[in-house]
Amino acid sequence: MKNAYPHLKATTLAVAVAALFAQPLIQAQENNDKKLQAVEVVGTSPLPGLGIEKNKLPYDVQSYGGEDIHNSQSINIPEYMSRNLTGVNINEFQGSPFQADITYRGFRLSGLLGTSQGLSVYLDGVRVNEPFGDVVNWDMIPEAAISNISLIPGSNPVYGLNTLGGALAFTTKSGLTAPGTDLKLSLGSFMRKRADVTYGEKSQDGTHRFIAATAFHEDGWRDYSSGQLGNVFAKVGKTQADVNWDVSLLHGQSNLLGNGLLPSHGYEDGAKVPGMYQINRRWVYTHPDRTKNQLTMLNFNLQRLLDGDTQLATNAYVRSSNRNSVNGDAGFEDGAIDAVMNYTATRQTGYGTSVNVTRIIDTHQLTTGASYDGSQMKYGASQGDCDGNISASRAPFDCEAAIDDVKVRGRSNTFGIFATDTWTIAPDTYLTTGARFNHSRVSNTITNYEAGVGTARPRESFTYNSLNPSIGLSKKIDERLDVFGNLSQSNRVPTPIELGCADPAEPCRLPIGMQADPFLKQVIGRTVEGGVRWKLSDQSGLTASLYRTENKNDIIFMAADQTGLGYFDNFSKTRRQGIDLTGYTSVHQVALRFSYSYLNATYQADGELWGGEREIDIKKGARIAGLPEHTLKLMADWRVQPKLVVGGTAIATSSLVTQNNEDGLVGNEDSAESVNAKVKGYFLLNLHANFEAQKGLDYFARIHNVFDRRFETYGLMAESMFTAQGQVASGSTVSRFVAPGAPRSFLVGVRYRF
Repeated sequence: MKNAYPHLKATTLAVAVAALFAQPLIQAQENNDKKLQAVEVVGTSPLPGLGIEKNKLPYDVQSYGGEDIHNSQSINIPEYMSRNLTGVNINEFQGSPFQADITYRGFRLSGLLGTSQGLSVYLDGVRVNEPFGDVVNWDMIPEAAISNISLIPGSNPVYGLNTLGGALAFTTKSGLTAPGTDLKLSLGSFMRKRADVTYGEKSQDGTHRFIAATAFHEDGWRDYSSGQLGNVFAKVGKTQADVNWDVSLLHGQSNLLGNGLLPSHGYEDGAKVPGMYQINRRWVYTHPDRTKNQLTMLNFNLQRLLDGDTQLATNAYVRSSNRNSVNGDAGFEDGAIDAVMNYTATRQTGYGTSVNVTRIIDTHQLTTGASYDGSQMKYGASQGDCDGNISASRAPFDCEAAIDDVKVRGRSNTFGIFATDTWTIAPDTYLTTGARFNHSRVSNTITNYEAGVGTARPRESFTYNSLNPSIGLSKKIDERLDVFGNLSQSNRVPTPIELGCADPAEPCRLPIGMQADPFLKQVIGRTVEGGVRWKLSDQSGLTASLYRTENKNDIIFMAADQTGLGYFDNFSKTRRQGIDLTGYTSVHQVALRFSYSYLNATYQADGELWGGEREIDIKKGARIAGLPEHTLKLMADWRVQPKLVVGGTAIATSSLVTQNNEDGLVGNEDSAESVNAKVKGYFLLNLHANFEAQKGLDYFARIHNVFDRRFETYGLMAESMFTAQGQVASGSTVSRFVAPGAPRSFLVGVRYRF
């Protein structure tokens, strides 16, 4: 990885912070040499199984419990991950807290259709990336029921499709692990209200029951950005001497308004002029932008000890999800205002089963398994012409009835078999090998409409096969220090939405258009990673990881000859490489933690990207947009007295490349100018406190963005039709649109457990 890390200033700063943490670590070593070291056990596959000591694995798993999430006083899980997990950042692309765009080591995990997804997500062993676009609906995760979050790095083949940069695994609570009642209520700025309640119990015969419910509502900090959601999670089961089974049911609904990006600056004849964001960051460009989600999922899990060294784990599930969206859009067409209402409806049914057998044989811990995941989906897009009617608040009105534009019926089936083995070569050396074979078949039937008349295209089916291996080594230097290295490979197959817009001769405008479904190659991701783990006590440690992931045949939205249109195509090679540093310790009554990430995400070939009004010429080595090179997080919790804890999180990032400015140009094909339109980095400070008034009764509070910093988390070049005052302009202006970060906000709450 020669010359991969030229930015030494930020790296040096991170090392200096690590050195400061090392001083109390050395003291901790002296005080704890004679104490037994704590052992952290983690899983090695999506399904529960016989766990393994974390330090035996050739990669570093980040794992946190439900109490960690509560103690941070984060709004939701995406925000918690962005504040606490090393290598994780958040783009507030949609402007709604439950429509977050998460990145990890440069790979995205988003609810936005058309986004290239590079992470897999599991809930109790069920893959919850939606079949249509591999998106993840954060609003459908039952946060009150989550007992553990694990983030597994790299292209680990055991976690199946889409694990290009990593896998995220959620485990839920039960009446065994969370008995009693837990009630949490909170109220915050922007009329943000939330209630979480859980109840669990267990009987002497091993029967256990658990239920969790969440209700959330906010007016939103931006105009026309209210949102609400609710979900209920229930689980019943029974545990006996050698068997444990449970059945869980999840149902959730949401109605979220995420009004997206806002023009910050326009570029006219070489001059930079203010945009709407500079006048009022609470405004929206056009509206409404409403998404309604509904999900029902039934899941059966069973673990059985076949003997003292062998465990069987299996599950079976069915998921039904619906998504309906309505988007008000406006632009200029031949010099006149063109206002439309776009509608989409997506119906998806997923089902599947998986089985693992874990066995300890002498010096080997071997897990073998198989899985099947199938889905059926229907997608429809329609559009209502509003005849140029746009209100003063930039919403189309007096629109005609919607006319069908496209309908898609799709199916996907994936079968996988895998094996992984951790072999204790010597008392201090562990070799982990693994492999998974994935067989996938994706089919589409597209119907295009012209003047209300539909024409069905022939059904297209594509088959993908991939054998993905991995091998890694972990070696203990002593009881406190170990080193590790790992090589791994995984794959991602094209989704129906990508296959439905993959013909340069028939480009489309996302998210509503799909015209044809020619073949796309599957994406192959390969990761090489190495690092050290230095643990001096249960309270102190340092971890450093150096990694490189290269994607072959990455799928990217490319430019078409027609303005504003594009298509999905394979890009020969992209690369994400970097350094992750994490340290934690305790000094007297203060718990400290820091993390630093350096990310170098680049295109590794020449090519052309979709730029709305022009083609973006990409040269090898160009940075991928929307990803900060440097991210530093500092966290502290001070136990002021036995019942009072106050703490804070500081986050600093470097600048971002703006999408459609990857080549350093702005404008259209005839008048593109050299402009660096990057989004500046930012610094945020968040504070929180928790007071235990009596046993089981806590009061908590938090302040987000203490200094009320004005910051942005994403940038995109596009045409704006509005002046800085939000009025219709005489013509469109090439502008940089940004994702506004939320202003200062407050939250208070109470938690009661009995």
